[in-house]
Amino acid sequence: MPVTVVIGAQWGDEGKGKMIDYLSQKADWAVRFNGGNNAGHTIVNNYGKFPMHLIPSGIFNKNAKAVIANGAVLDLKVLTDEIKILEKAGVSLKNRFFISPRCHLIMPYHKLLDKLFEEAKGKAKTGTTGRGIGPVYADKVSYNGIRVFDLLNKKTFSEKLELQLLLKNKIIKALGEKPLLKKDIETEYFSLFKKIKPFILETSEIIMEAVDNGDEVLFEGAQGVFLDNDWGTYPYVTASTVISSGIGQGAGMCPKRINKVIGVVKAYTTRVGEGPFPTELLDKQGEELVNVGQEFGATTGRKRRCGWFDAELVRFATRLNGFTDLAITKLDVLDNFKELKICTNYLLNGKKVKYSEIDTSSLKKVKPVYKTFKGWLKSTKDIRKFDELPRNAQIYLKEIEKLTKAKISFISIGKEREAVIIV
Repeated sequence: MPVTVVIGAQWGDEGKGKMIDYLSQKADWAVRFNGGNNAGHTIVNNYGKFPMHLIPSGIFNKNAKAVIANGAVLDLKVLTDEIKILEKAGVSLKNRFFISPRCHLIMPYHKLLDKLFEEAKGKAKTGTTGRGIGPVYADKVSYNGIRVFDLLNKKTFSEKLELQLLLKNKIIKALGEKPLLKKDIETEYFSLFKKIKPFILETSEIIMEAVDNGDEVLFEGAQGVFLDNDWGTYPYVTASTVISSGIGQGAGMCPKRINKVIGVVKAYTTRVGEGPFPTELLDKQGEELVNVGQEFGATTGRKRRCGWFDAELVRFATRLNGFTDLAITKLDVLDNFKELKICTNYLLNGKKVKYSEIDTSSLKKVKPVYKTFKGWLKSTKDIRKFDELPRNAQIYLKEIEKLTKAKISFISIGKEREAVIIV
């Protein structure tokens, strides 16, 4: 399929990086279209282990080209560090990696304000990654953003920076911090810009030409559906558009050109940070999922909250994104559970409700309705065919298909690239 979009179907951390790395081996292009370095994809392949935050995971396919499109936001220090790591590992970027000049820049004041806002909220904090993502997107939509374009002209960058510091330093001082200095920021950003300048190119044209030529183009989604700014558990969400149709806004690609939308989900559910989580397990089983699944964020290192698979959420995500396929990850984490549960729907005050019908405060109050399954108590680690999975594992997966109304096409049972079952 020429155009494939990979979307996280839960609250992020679903294992998209592993699946994207796997799928990109047949791709000609890999495109990042949203978010910033608040995303983290851990890749394990022949080059080593890489916690990727900005550069598309498809860069590891030596025959593919990688693009950071206009919808992404850039922390230049993180980006240049990733470039160094890849080049040191022997991954060539020349004529293979492109950055849109329309990308907005995460500035030092964005990260500082992110921290100060969270502290000021106290118990009502959102639980951000502290990477400045919310403030940079806020500047973008309020006409205060600074883009890669602006670094192409030092005078333009300096003028825009001066104006923003005039505004931002007032807030920074009011919240008890020292004001930022223009000269320090200019010195740092002009230096970092030299390292990314060779990769800057208008990306919408090359992406559209690639699709017109019939190339295999893989769009890599960041975060997950329920962190989407409109459709997630607002305000405990991210600042960007996460869903599949976001490639229009985030990469200049008409959504009508999409052939395949793959939703990536864990065989259970996890969440990082604040916000409602109907199937969360606050017991020994939840801790077991954390420990066996090594549930710690690739970006922040924070322990993830864990719970049973929530079919109500994934069913909504399927309709919203038009999933043609599901990729189930970390099935092997459940190998030693005697009993498993799937949330089939929600009850609110004794009445059945859908996710789409209620707000975040109501989602905190819902009671999940569970269907219970027997575990398989066998290792699935070395299995590569669906028919060879334990019978109870097959039953569990088929029920997920039935409840979410989406077919499972991939099952990941390990960190390694080849640890995938094609259904």
